[in-house]
Amino acid sequence: MPVIESKNQLIDYFIKGTKKEDHLLIGVEHEKFLFSGKEKKRVNYEQIQKIFKNLETFGWKPVYDNKKIVGLIRDKQQITTEPGLQYELSGAPLKNIHAVCSESSTHFNEIKEATKNLNINTASIGFDPFNNLNKIPKNPKERYQIMTKEMPKGGELSLQMMYQTAGIQINYDYTSEKDFEKKFKIGNYLAPLTIALFANSPFADKKITGYLSYRNKVWQNTARGGIMPITFEDLNFEKYLDHAINYSLLFVIHKEKYIKPNGQTFKDFMEGKFEPLKGVKATIKDFETHLATIFTEVRLKQFIEVRSIDTCDWGCICNGPAFFTGLLYGALDETYDVIKSWKKEDVMRAYLQSPKKGLETELGGKKLHHWGKIFLDIAKSGLIKRKELNSSDKDETIYLKHLEDIIDRKTNRAQLLLEQFNKQGNLDFFNNAKEDFSYSGL
Repeated sequence: MPVIESKNQLIDYFIKGTKKEDHLLIGVEHEKFLFSGKEKKRVNYEQIQKIFKNLETFGWKPVYDNKKIVGLIRDKQQITTEPGLQYELSGAPLKNIHAVCSESSTHFNEIKEATKNLNINTASIGFDPFNNLNKIPKNPKERYQIMTKEMPKGGELSLQMMYQTAGIQINYDYTSEKDFEKKFKIGNYLAPLTIALFANSPFADKKITGYLSYRNKVWQNTARGGIMPITFEDLNFEKYLDHAINYSLLFVIHKEKYIKPNGQTFKDFMEGKFEPLKGVKATIKDFETHLATIFTEVRLKQFIEVRSIDTCDWGCICNGPAFFTGLLYGALDETYDVIKSWKKEDVMRAYLQSPKKGLETELGGKKLHHWGKIFLDIAKSGLIKRKELNSSDKDETIYLKHLEDIIDRKTNRAQLLLEQFNKQGNLDFFNNAKEDFSYSGL
């Protein structure tokens, strides 16, 4: 792997990520909690191993870390486990939302089969409402052991982020540096709206938290998280790069061994000044590892990651990607024209308020449910323009129904969960709920 000799190599790295307009793909990564029995204890490593073994019958192959199975791979799909053994499917880059939704449905049916007779179930929610932090099993991955010690130094809720949250990430391609800037800004400027629309984590420790998205409250108080300040400036690859390399190192992998951090930055490593490996310069592979340790709402690799959505059911696995695909791929300029005049202080105020106030949050003098209607209409027009049809000749707008209901009712999924809790006074309704793994294809 080439050693980094100049900053231009890293700018070229981002340039190499550019795609042609007719080659833009969508990748969705979604995490889920797996629980054991009616007590809803989180599954341990031995239980995960059993699930992985059962999934191998569907063509999945094991991935190892220090001779321990920590994930699976099949073609361009990957299954990984997060610090608290949250289960994540990183989907293949796909052409349209029909394929994204079908992929998720197929996989959830595989999970349903793989967990049969294991007394393991799941709940579609963004923050584990049942288990205290000290009761959650630990992932054996070495990087997570380092992160568990380091992350709390920079954010008071970092361990809750690592062990108790589950979210959805959507990955998008860019066609140029200017295209990247618009998509990056849109993803960040719309973070308050995204949080409000897909809020699905109102509980912790079996109690009401006072937040509709406690997951996003946690992420806002996590090391290396939040909205990057460069979002509100003129932006290009070099500016993003300069910001990224001045993050401190979280860990370094050298000769297959993990090197613990000492507060130095990636820039120090580039210059051969990282004390534990003095004289050794970072490689492109090290740069890729470093980019993945930045946990902001939107981040750049050789694609753009939008990361503000709470895990939920089909409402976000299909609707979230459909919404952003309409905006970013089908109606980019129309979307950018709306947000480009928004003020930093208004966006940041709404961003910090939206986990608690949801769709009643104000941004630029309008409530978020009002902005939701505006951007839903733009997303619809963008999806219609894309003309991506399924076998029944229906376009991708069919996946926006759940979002339409939220905006029409001005009520997100977290509020519906709170209604059930207030009726019963507890979370027992999760024990009676059945995960819907079906996908009709509409």
